[in-house]
Amino acid sequence: MSNDFLNVFLNEMKTNVNGFIAVAVTEIETGLSFGNITVDSAFDPELAAAYNLEVVKAKLNAVKALGLNQDIEDILITLSNQIHIIDISPNKKFMIYLAADATKANLGMTRAVLRKHKADLEKNLA
Repeated sequence: MSNDFLNVFLNEMKTNVNGFIAVAVTEIETGLSFGNITVDSAFDPELAAAYNLEVVKAKLNAVKALGLNQDIEDILITLSNQIHIIDISPNKKFMIYLAADATKANLGMTRAVLRKHKADLEKNLA
C-alpha cells in the first residue's frame, strides 16, 4: 500500500467535499486505521471510525442472518447538523468514514466523490 496514495485520497476528500469535517479509512476485519484527516481538532476521525465499525459489522451480520443476497454500498447517519457516510469497499475489506456539515454538504455530490475515488483506493489497499 502506498502512503502517498492514501494521503492523496484523504486530501481529495478534504478538498472536494463541501462542508468536510473528517475522513478515515479503516480495515473492517481488524479495525486497523489506514489513515485519517480532519479540519476540526475536537473531532477524532479514528475514534469515530472505530465506533462506526461496530455499526458496519452489525449490519453485515444482519444481512447474512437474513439471507439477503445484497451488498451494503453505504450507510448514512444523519445528525442534526452533520451527515456521516460509511462507505464499504466492494471487497468488504475496508470502510471509508466521512463526516460533513449538513448545512454545506450535498449528499449526492458527496456520494459521487466517494464513488469516484473508492475503486482506486481498493486497488491500492489490496
